[in-house]
Amino acid sequence: MREILGRRRGLLSRRNGGKPRRNDERSELIGAALTFATEWQWPVLPGVAPDPQGRARCACPDPECTVPGAHPFDPGLLAATTDARMVRWWWTNRPSAPIVLATGGKAPCAVSLPALAASRALALLDRRGMRLGPVIAAPHRWALLVQPYSMEQLGELLYAKDFVPGSLRFHGEGGYLALPPSETGQGAVRWERAPLPGSAAPWVPDVEAVVDAVVDALTRTGVSAPEL
Repeated sequence: MREILGRRRGLLSRRNGGKPRRNDERSELIGAALTFATEWQWPVLPGVAPDPQGRARCACPDPECTVPGAHPFDPGLLAATTDARMVRWWWTNRPSAPIVLATGGKAPCAVSLPALAASRALALLDRRGMRLGPVIAAPHRWALLVQPYSMEQLGELLYAKDFVPGSLRFHGEGGYLALPPSETGQGAVRWERAPLPGSAAPWVPDVEAVVDAVVDALTRTGVSAPEL
């Protein structure tokens, strides 16, 4: 009997790479956080976890939180760092915490839009041969990473346009974004367009090029107002 149990445990261990699956997931999170911080020099910090009593809710004190589990809380956004020791300490103590990027400064910014609209826009941009950087997909919204920009630059860009969909969101200086492979109250965060492998920080396009292309693509694909 002991021999049979031992064989079963060994089989389960081999299937999970020699470790429990949960440990693999936690190892993946800390590994990703260290890559972002140390190799790419993107300042990160742990996000507040989803409420264990109901994953659609957030563990933060706000009962009306609109981004459950996908935002910083304790520590606050200003604590974001590229220091390997701090990152390792955070995820050693909070191994399932989402990875939150502090956008702006020397880190990428992002333009996000609803998932269906983003999917259609990216398909059109692919047909046109437009080069895009990494794209992050959450269940309800996708985010296109772009070069850092100032609020003045963004204001001038939007002022020059006749129309900008109200559903576009801009994650610039002082903003944040959950990074893969985080698990939030809204579901898993993944790469729709993953960065190319390598130690160098991923290439990202200019915000003006992305906004121009996305607005034009949304107009041409005829995404209805509710989807925007």
